[in-house]
Amino acid sequence: MSLDLAFTVARSGLRLLERQMARTSNDIANAGVEGHTRKVLDGRAMTAAGTGIGVRSQPVARDVDLALIAAHDRARGDVAAGALREELLRGVEAAHGSPADGDSIGGLVGGLRDAIVALREAPGDAIRRGDVVAAAEDLAARMNSVSAAIGEARQQAQDAMRAEVDSINASLSAIAGLNDAIRQEKAASRSTAELEDQRDLLIGQVAESLDITVIRRSNGEVTLVARGGISLPLEEGATPFSLDDATVGSGAWHGNGGTLPGVMLDGIDVTARLAGGRLGAAAALRDATLPRMQAEVDVAASQLAYRMEAQGLRLFTDDAGTVPDVTQPYAGSAMVGFAGAIRVNPDVVADPALVRDGTHAVVAAPGGPTDFTPNPATGPAGFSTLLDRLLDFSFGAEQAAGTPQPGFASGGLGPDGTLSSPLSGLRTLEEYGSALVAEQAGTRAAATATKERAEGLRDVLSSRFQERSGVDVDKEVASMVQLQTAYGVNARVVSTIQAMWDALFGAVR
Repeated sequence: MSLDLAFTVARSGLRLLERQMARTSNDIANAGVEGHTRKVLDGRAMTAAGTGIGVRSQPVARDVDLALIAAHDRARGDVAAGALREELLRGVEAAHGSPADGDSIGGLVGGLRDAIVALREAPGDAIRRGDVVAAAEDLAARMNSVSAAIGEARQQAQDAMRAEVDSINASLSAIAGLNDAIRQEKAASRSTAELEDQRDLLIGQVAESLDITVIRRSNGEVTLVARGGISLPLEEGATPFSLDDATVGSGAWHGNGGTLPGVMLDGIDVTARLAGGRLGAAAALRDATLPRMQAEVDVAASQLAYRMEAQGLRLFTDDAGTVPDVTQPYAGSAMVGFAGAIRVNPDVVADPALVRDGTHAVVAAPGGPTDFTPNPATGPAGFSTLLDRLLDFSFGAEQAAGTPQPGFASGGLGPDGTLSSPLSGLRTLEEYGSALVAEQAGTRAAATATKERAEGLRDVLSSRFQERSGVDVDKEVASMVQLQTAYGVNARVVSTIQAMWDALFGAVR
């Protein structure tokens, strides 16, 4: 090997080592930076006519497992979705009160029944009549609170959808810009590692909003496809997703004839196809979970008012004095939103004796309650006919002997009548009230359990990702020492060659 060739080989080795040390220093400096991955810089031997002529540095590349990244992003999305569901449902659960303390809907229905039982023992006792009215007011207030909490959670879901749409648009625009930059750098045979780190960080943010699949192309670009086959447009500065602001009421829904806006993608409503991440979770809460919960509470309030009304006591109404007809379909009826409007009849509040005497007469009809005539003002103080009817039939499974109560609706729920409830086969007010609290609290508990499972998987994948692609400072420092040693060896080779050149020129002179 000539001295020229030896010098060229040694010098190329020094250049590779310098770049590798720079790469190692950069990894150490960015070890704690979110999204930064370990980089590798390899050399490729160069030959001419079968003879080695040095080594060429390859572009810096990332040392990553793309399948692991995809799994980790999906787990992040599951955690984000679970956290949103848990947060919004926790307020509803809190509004229900504590079954153990007897202040939940089921417990307060039982409290109202107990107050009527106590009054039945002494119908002329004015204090006990006031206790019945107070128990009714407590129950109505609890239903109001639960309905308000559901409405607030539903509005929060709408607002969360709006925020996620803005976040997705910003991330997609930034990803599009990085796509262009990576394609250009790759075409010029330059490293795209840092740009890919930045892009994967943004892709992870999109994955928290929406479940996506990443398709990586040979030119360095990526294509994003959301679950359901929705291709996400990547155009810098564009805003492909849109969602109008809206105030969500108990009677509002999204879909045919509804007033709630949908998530639009380039002018097409894709709300029903959204899945995963915070956006999918918020859409499901706004359009399915929370409207179902509202309907369940509305059914409880409506049945409570209807069953009392049917026996001759208009104890509960809305502000207009309406008592819903529970034999009609839920959608489009006075039942929609009734839990938020239910109150104790002002006439009964003004004259608690009405809980003993009754507010109106009942005329028997086939398949309904029997006749009832209210106790007149001059009637006996010990009048107990109405109280017996309430205890036997309003709180019981029958509206008259041998005639079952109208069942609690479990289908045709929601403002548009498309939802269904798991609360079926229940006959009494207390049964339904208790089951309602357990089911809605259980929905929150299920959201928490799902989130915790997703967190466990995410943490495992995070650890694996860190082991596989993260920067281990101790290993990088050890690698730096090895590179410095190799650099010293190459430097001595160059120095030796230089001394040989000096000796040769000296001999010529």
